[in-house]
Amino acid sequence: MRAWAVPAPGRLEPVTRPVPEPADDELLVRVLACGVCRTDLHVRDHELPPHRPAVVPGHQVVGEVVAAGPRADAPPPGSRIGVAWLRRTCGTCRYCRRGQENLCPHSRYTGWDADGGYAEYVTVPAAYAYRLPADRSPEELAPLLCAGIIGYRALRRADLPPGGRLGVYGFGGSAHLTAQLAARQGATVHVLTRSPAARELALALGAASAGDARDAPPEPLDAAILFAPVGDLVPVALEALDAGGTLAVAGIHLTDVPPLDYQRHLFRERTLRSVTANTRQDGRDFLAAAVEHDVHATLTRYPFDQADRALDDLAGDRVTGTAVLTLGQATQS
Repeated sequence: MRAWAVPAPGRLEPVTRPVPEPADDELLVRVLACGVCRTDLHVRDHELPPHRPAVVPGHQVVGEVVAAGPRADAPPPGSRIGVAWLRRTCGTCRYCRRGQENLCPHSRYTGWDADGGYAEYVTVPAAYAYRLPADRSPEELAPLLCAGIIGYRALRRADLPPGGRLGVYGFGGSAHLTAQLAARQGATVHVLTRSPAARELALALGAASAGDARDAPPEPLDAAILFAPVGDLVPVALEALDAGGTLAVAGIHLTDVPPLDYQRHLFRERTLRSVTANTRQDGRDFLAAAVEHDVHATLTRYPFDQADRALDDLAGDRVTGTAVLTLGQATQS
């Protein structure tokens, strides 16, 4: 099969690999589309320490089942399946037992610990695959599987009250899905991002305002989410919070945070929280909410043989909405 691998820091190269064999509890999936995530950049550039030599990135995979291991609870061949970031957890640690499998110390991840979706085929443990609706294209569904799910987790962590005022810092793949959902659930959304094109998109998708990332929003915020991996924005966002507000930092990687001033940034019960991966329940809940509230991704499509350009464009802020690699047509919808 064709694939793209990371042989060294900063490099993504085309390779030929054998089609993988599914383990006893896994599915073999033919890839139809794969979203391009900023985490893939962190993997390519070794900002996340390598877990697998020459790994194939990609963890927003939409495909169809072609085979299954003997112990897999498998849907029929041809069924549409989603493969996401969280690949496997131990199921027995204290975090897994209390419903926090995203904190499992033995967790494994698609496109980091195991080869991912920048390939024609990928495997996934059946228990960690998502059944997907048949009435949307694979390209539309792919960004929901990480950009959407992690944004939903961040929105939960931000403790936005009903009808509250939400600040969104950065407006890439995850942010533009999260902002849609929050606005359609009744929030007032203020987007703060350096990109003029992203500000235009934010207003088109229902944001109440859109300014530069370092601007003050037009009103104090009840909650904020930092999607941009820029530690310098942490004090900026904290200072924009109203008393009792919460800032959730959504990224897996963040540049250094400058010193915080207790009175300016944290006093009056402001809260700073991180976001670590997601649970499978987060994924199921978000996919249901995305259907209920008609959340749609704004897509920049790339053919599979331009995966390297897609990542370079993402690094250079040349992607509007979210980038998606297209691989083929489904045999059934």
